Amino acid sequence: MGLLSKIFSNTRKPEGFFGRMMVNGMNGGGHARLAEWGLSFVKVAEDANVLDVGCGGGANIARHLNRCPRGKVTGIDYSPVSVKKSREVNAAAIAAGRCKVVEGSADALPFEDVCFDLVTAFETVYFWPSIEECFRGVRRVLKEGGRFVIVNEDDGLSGNNEKWEKIIDGMHTYTPDELRTHLSAAGFRDITVHNDEKNHWLCVSAVK
Repeated sequence: MGLLSKIFSNTRKPEGFFGRMMVNGMNGGGHARLAEWGLSFVKVAEDANVLDVGCGGGANIARHLNRCPRGKVTGIDYSPVSVKKSREVNAAAIAAGRCKVVEGSADALPFEDVCFDLVTAFETVYFWPSIEECFRGVRRVLKEGGRFVIVNEDDGLSGNNEKWEKIIDGMHTYTPDELRTHLSAAGFRDITVHNDEKNHWLCVSAVK
């Protein structure tokens, strides 16, 4: 594996020195702007129970906590580096009992059925195995009428996706139509797509 591939493979699962650099970068810059853009399409109750899958550096957990001041937020990531960083970023909320961050995978969510009002996935479904099974798992943990929101930096239509898929092993950049198809197959309804055509940002929302 070349140095470039080694560095950017940490977007999939941050590990070691480069992984720590990556999760720090996830909490700012373009990632922050993308997250705010995606969340602008999401309405959520102040007391909502929220899950962020692939929580990375924990910045989006903090955003959810601010948006749901009487709610609770759970983050999950299969990278120990990400879990550690997310816990540090949200230490006060964890101490107050409003937040928890667990190590685990999108294809085996360790949560009870029907417990979350909102599930989000920021720049992470690119790497989920057996995407429809993962989506069924998300649907399982959502309450009836709950919403699943996917926010991706690349909509699969930019022309850059093939380059990154060659650099980062196991990455697939989904187009809006692909996500619609997989979400429908997993049992979701009322699927809504928002595109930022200039940046090729993508936000897809679906209801259980």
